[in-house]
Amino acid sequence: MSGKQRLGGLNALFSPRSIAVVGASADPTKTGGRPVHLLLKHGYGGVIYPVNPKAGEVQGLTAYASLDALPETPDLVLVAVPGAAAVSTLEVAASRGTGAAIVLSAGFAESGAEGAALQARVSEIAQASGMRILGPNCLGAVGVRERAIGTFSVALETEMPREGSVSIVSQSGNVGSAALRLLGDSGAGLARFIAMGNEADLQAGDAIGWLADDPDTKVILCCLETCRDAKRLIDALERARQRKKPVVVLKIGTSEAGQKAAQSHTGGLAGSDRVFDAVFRRYGVVRVHALEELVQVGAALETLHGRRIGASPSAAMIAASGGFGVMMADAAAVRGVGVNPLGRAAQDRIHAALPLASTANPIDATAQMSANPEILEELVEAALEDEANTTTCLMLALGMEVPRLRQVFTKALAQVAPRHTDRALVACVSGPKDAVRDLHDLGIACFPTIDSAMAGIAALGRFEALRNPANAPAAPEPRAPLPAEATRNEATAKAALAAAGLPFPKEVTATSADEAAAAAEEIGVPVALKILSHDIQHKSDIGGVELAVSGGDQARAAFDRIMAAAAEHAPQAAIDGVLVAPMTTGGTELILGTVTDPTFGPAVMVGLGGVFAEIFEDTALRLAPVTEAEAAEMLRELRAFPLLNGARGRPRADFPALCQAISQLSRFAARHADEVDEIDINPLLVRPEGEGVVALDALIVARQADRPEASR
Repeated sequence: MSGKQRLGGLNALFSPRSIAVVGASADPTKTGGRPVHLLLKHGYGGVIYPVNPKAGEVQGLTAYASLDALPETPDLVLVAVPGAAAVSTLEVAASRGTGAAIVLSAGFAESGAEGAALQARVSEIAQASGMRILGPNCLGAVGVRERAIGTFSVALETEMPREGSVSIVSQSGNVGSAALRLLGDSGAGLARFIAMGNEADLQAGDAIGWLADDPDTKVILCCLETCRDAKRLIDALERARQRKKPVVVLKIGTSEAGQKAAQSHTGGLAGSDRVFDAVFRRYGVVRVHALEELVQVGAALETLHGRRIGASPSAAMIAASGGFGVMMADAAAVRGVGVNPLGRAAQDRIHAALPLASTANPIDATAQMSANPEILEELVEAALEDEANTTTCLMLALGMEVPRLRQVFTKALAQVAPRHTDRALVACVSGPKDAVRDLHDLGIACFPTIDSAMAGIAALGRFEALRNPANAPAAPEPRAPLPAEATRNEATAKAALAAAGLPFPKEVTATSADEAAAAAEEIGVPVALKILSHDIQHKSDIGGVELAVSGGDQARAAFDRIMAAAAEHAPQAAIDGVLVAPMTTGGTELILGTVTDPTFGPAVMVGLGGVFAEIFEDTALRLAPVTEAEAAEMLRELRAFPLLNGARGRPRADFPALCQAISQLSRFAARHADEVDEIDINPLLVRPEGEGVVALDALIVARQADRPEASR
């Protein structure tokens, strides 16, 4: 831009002072015509440059034959021409110093080898020039305050989104467009919208990181299908966490890696989608599982900004019928929202205002709650001032559809809501958009159904819990070489893990029957003998395990039987000997292990172990490394936690020793992530308080050289 400093990066996407549309069309229904039409329709205040070599005018604007013919360098270039022409356009834009470009057109990596080559060139242009490129094959971006429209989305056809503080990042254009429309219906306002497309340059993580610093954005909603660069995404989520900006994610789909059979118990129990869960948890992200929930929670976060709902939310519930009250209580129980009895003062106040009301929680206020605004105001005031619950949920049902009831409800809530700017007030309401918007503007979070309201309250509570400073991630571990031969067999795996602080009993490797006999005599208690071979993963299946062996003679015979079984069932296997280990009993069997996700790296898992590990699938998972505090949190998630915590008179487990073992294994996995795919300790025997833990079996699976991420 001659004589002026040009905008670059995402600033140029959302706040451009000039926009060129390459492939601009006079037809507002075409991809090249819609951005021009929408920019004009919704009052963009900057300069619009239609570029079309065959037209002298486009939708009343002077058209230019090429980017080179423009009188100035535009901040943003919208590309609506296909394939090779799009690449040529980007080359010209980059040479002129344009800050950003949006490639709306398709025909790139999604269309085959030729398109993939074109997309690779798009990436090269962005990297060489510094011009940020959105797409290709994307729905574009919108800056609402600036009326900067770089999209052809039909969601903007009838009206511009209401200006607000919620921003949307979506890898899917259509899903993002639907979220944009639903957000408007919810009463919330939009700050920014961006649909990533093929992510040749800009990725979802880049957008989240920029929005974390954007003063117009207070809530970030994301629809993710995959993650192409873990560091970009993690850095962005951490940036948002540090700036206390809520991030809500709808993650759809699972990676191919999560569907592959794994070599160890751990791998089979830790699918890649669970690793996404671990990422979100670590960086304070609330995950939802439906598009409607994504938008409703986002709208509630905007509405309730600055109001507390509590990490363990509970609700005082007000309804005009006992039936609705029961439904609210049932939904709260399903979602984990508490329903605590009201204090005596609140009950007396409600009874004084409405003698026929039931003052239990839920509050059955009868139809008289809508008799006049003063009654409803008093009921809501009493519930909000009571400290027994963290929020108040008001069932309005279809009342806002009726003009008289709408007047009563709106007048009462307009009086009480501003007096409680620190308390959360939620409404279950179905009604006209403008009525919902009025409640939204009063700071009342609106949900269309009882179930969605309780799900929303629970999600808001999860956000507060995840943002607890105590949940800060462990410091990263420096990478280190794996000890020599650690992956060779069980004995070498145990030696490597023992050196890292994991507890194992004294064991002996025997290469002859006489050595096995001597080891059994030395250990002095019944022992187990197990074949040692890198080539045999499931020892017991081939007769490679002998249990409860006592004395030298039995050990000698057991050794011979194991070697004979290996020769018969695994004749090609390389045999390193037999491991002689004491039979250890007492305590609770857990499984402890790690997997290395191809995108996010190592994760640690703990759960109910032994032979039933895959049957019950009772596990908790986190990114490695974890602190001992995080390890304790993992244990509390298990359905089997009561077994560890002294249920039915059982001795309480040694939690400090168990948390230490989990943390130590996670650190080992993080240090050796470049060389280890999986680690499996099953069982890990957890003894009563003060008696520690002991690992009875171990497997370390080496990173496979032919895996794509191994060469990355």
